[in-house]
Amino acid sequence: MPDTQANFSCANCAIGGCAMGDSARYPGFCPTANSSQELVDGVTKRYTGSRKDHKMALVAASIESDYYGRATRVEESLLFVKKMGYKKIGVASCVGLLAECNTFAKIARAKGIEVYGVGCKVGSVDKTVIGIPDESKFAPGSHEAMCNPILQAELLNREGTDFNFIMGLCLGHDTLFIKHSKAPVSVLVVKDRVLCHNPAAALYTTGTYYRRLLGPDLPEPVHCG
Repeated sequence: MPDTQANFSCANCAIGGCAMGDSARYPGFCPTANSSQELVDGVTKRYTGSRKDHKMALVAASIESDYYGRATRVEESLLFVKKMGYKKIGVASCVGLLAECNTFAKIARAKGIEVYGVGCKVGSVDKTVIGIPDESKFAPGSHEAMCNPILQAELLNREGTDFNFIMGLCLGHDTLFIKHSKAPVSVLVVKDRVLCHNPAAALYTTGTYYRRLLGPDLPEPVHCG
């Protein structure tokens, strides 16, 4: 769908005047300018109306203020856990990132945090059980376990984790995990097999290597069978 003034949003803004409260720089389509004060005030009250939400917002803001540009994502994640008072965290990891999961667990345990990790192939349920054709497997005719984010969430729920991290789950599988996790969730590693788990690189290179992304076409599938 082509952009028109009617469907413009923050995705069309390069100013960010809202960050400084500079209403003179709000474009005509600005959601801040076009939201009623009643709506803004009502949402703002929700931060103080819930003790958990209030604390989470304060801790997140304090980490941004105190460690801006100094702490890595791993460090920020563990600072958040400590400041929130969480004792036990879960990690829902891609099995391709178990080495990284183990390293993160060592770092967290060194800070006195208990860690319980669950790999994405847990349960070892063959892909065909949920309707994936055998010919769509990487190795047709063999046992090939499906990713099982709902079981990952259920096992972490049963472990009673206070907070969960996603480490490289496939797109969509991460969504299912977030949906079924009882504990709050954050993302430590975003899956991007092509760009070494750095999806922002594709955005930074749309003027060069990834110019094709600005066209209408998506990649064609490659079947391995």
